[in-house]
Amino acid sequence: MSLNPPLSFKKDKDSKSELQDISLTKEDPLQNLCLASQEVLQKAQQSGRAKCLKCGGSRMFYCYTCYIPVETVPVEQIPVVKLPLKIDIIKHPHETDGKSTAAHAKLLAPEDVNLYTYPCIPEYEERKHEIVLVFPGPNSVSIEDISLHLHKHSPSNVLYSSENDRPEKLPNKRQKMEVEENGDAKDSSKRDSALLKKVVFIDSTWNQTHKIIADERLQGLLQVELKTRKTCFWRHQKGKPDTFLSTIEAIYYFLVDYHTAILKEKYKGQYDNLMFFYSFMYQLIKNAKSSARKQQENNIINL
Repeated sequence: MSLNPPLSFKKDKDSKSELQDISLTKEDPLQNLCLASQEVLQKAQQSGRAKCLKCGGSRMFYCYTCYIPVETVPVEQIPVVKLPLKIDIIKHPHETDGKSTAAHAKLLAPEDVNLYTYPCIPEYEERKHEIVLVFPGPNSVSIEDISLHLHKHSPSNVLYSSENDRPEKLPNKRQKMEVEENGDAKDSSKRDSALLKKVVFIDSTWNQTHKIIADERLQGLLQVELKTRKTCFWRHQKGKPDTFLSTIEAIYYFLVDYHTAILKEKYKGQYDNLMFFYSFMYQLIKNAKSSARKQQENNIINL
């Protein structure tokens, strides 16, 4: 990450290509988030890069290898988010640490997020009935359909061949109708939410994902696609649809949709602080682009 104050953009070819597809609209798509005070980030941005207290590296805001704030950012001023699910992030070995947003998740939800660098992948085979992989594809399902598909692969549906032997853990159609008639939909949502325990995300450029997604250890996991969410990532890859999200966007939007679609609860900003770093950096870059554009317009006027 190179957000040294004053924030400026290099004129070299690499910097231009890196930011040329930036999608920064006049209307801030992140403006309605319920965030902790970002004053600590504002002060850190003004003072510049600082040392990581663990590895000694020079960083801005946080160390993306140690997953801790730098010395100018007091850890007690960084929000901690409690997640309803465990998150595994599989990181491509060639993904640039400083450009990845996966570190945001580990920094802000340290108890619920684990990062692995490919080819290191946990063993999911015995638990695939309670794990989903967020990745677009022809067989991907929506968040709303997760419970239906996990029910099919639950042990209770696999181990018992006779309806008489099957334990009454999952409601049949008649039971489901009775549940709805009796106003016990909340109990039904609790059963659905109990099915899913962990969500897996891939942290990589989209062009580098093929090897990871084809790994046999991820085969058999239910794939979920976030089809209605749009990215505002400043490094959005040229030629890819705007529904291809950055890692932290994907985690955040998945949890928001899970909260409403599976938990059946009204969302009140419980996970918004996952965007604590992302929204601040987005605004920094948006302001810098706006200033650069105005300067360019002034230069043209003064010709």
